[in-house]
Amino acid sequence: MTSTKKRNSGAAEQMKSKKILLVAGEVSGDLHGSHLVEAIQRIEPEVQFLGVGGEGLKRRGMKLLYPAHSLSVVGLTEVFIKLRSILEALRRLKKSLDQERPDLVILIDFPDFNLRLAKIAHRRGIPILYYISPQVWAWRPKRIKLIARLVKKMVVLFPFEVPLYEAAGVDVEWVGHPLLDIVKPTLPKEVAFQQFGLDPKRRTIGLLPGSRMHEVERLLPSLLASAHLLQKEIQDLQFIIPLAPGIPKTILSSQMKNIAVPVKVVEGFTYDVMNLSELLITASGTATLEGAILGKPMIIIYKVSFPSYWIGRALIRVDYIGLVNLLAEKEIAPELIQKDVNPQRIADEAFRILRDPILSRKMTESMGEVRQKLGEPGAAQRAARIVISLLHEAEA
Repeated sequence: MTSTKKRNSGAAEQMKSKKILLVAGEVSGDLHGSHLVEAIQRIEPEVQFLGVGGEGLKRRGMKLLYPAHSLSVVGLTEVFIKLRSILEALRRLKKSLDQERPDLVILIDFPDFNLRLAKIAHRRGIPILYYISPQVWAWRPKRIKLIARLVKKMVVLFPFEVPLYEAAGVDVEWVGHPLLDIVKPTLPKEVAFQQFGLDPKRRTIGLLPGSRMHEVERLLPSLLASAHLLQKEIQDLQFIIPLAPGIPKTILSSQMKNIAVPVKVVEGFTYDVMNLSELLITASGTATLEGAILGKPMIIIYKVSFPSYWIGRALIRVDYIGLVNLLAEKEIAPELIQKDVNPQRIADEAFRILRDPILSRKMTESMGEVRQKLGEPGAAQRAARIVISLLHEAEA
């Protein structure tokens, strides 16, 4: 009994010195990173974390070396706007790799930044786990060769990603999608209606302009104007925007003061807003999967700078922008891209869904099929066990 206690005590002492440098450069990465850290801490509470992230990772006790919101962009040419911040973040992380000597680096999506950091960490002999694959299946597939050279373990969210990495000799494992554990409304519908100041007898449209400042600035005017067009034709509609973390209410103030239709704005409560919405009009990205898990019909909108769009169009090898359509392998939610992100086109697509209950039901059923492709709950716990095994492997 005493010897067992000593062995356990010794193991705990060893783990106290373990450090993980984690980089999550976007809101979705911060969300998944914070749940991964929580799962790791349940197994090994003494592991220390430092790196790039947002409020979620900060709440989990990670030492923030640089805030994620200073790095996040949409589009290729938009990177130049934040180039100074990107270079400064890389400088700080390089310094931290030398001074802190973490036992493991965990990179979450955000490939253009993270693959640069991976080269720096690899040169220092620090093992790298990549959690949430870059979309190599959509564009720039040659990155797989770089990943094979730099990354010790790739942990992916979609089953179709496994053979792509295996063919390149990458040690890869599918854990399922962590959103299955995360996307859960916190309020009963009747309470949510009351708390948000909405009428439960009216039909609710959720407007989701994105999680990045430039994204919101590009998409919000068309969303608000489409709400006006919709309510002119269907009077019983009401509209609500759940603000993403890091997006201040003030960004909406100047645009909303001149609109003819009232739009509720709530901070947080994204899943409660989705849950009570009959239709979502959402920026492309993680929100489309969140909506699919809740079985919601949606319209996907995507708009970047003109140069970014044309560069992306030349490089992207898939037929769809929205993750739900990619997983379904067909268009189950309409996609409006670039010039089609305008009030009339958005309203036309919304009318088509709102006036056709059979179409709406088919979209809901298709979202359920997408949900089934995301695997089983428990992804973060499975990923955490992989992380711990790598830490112990390095220790051996």
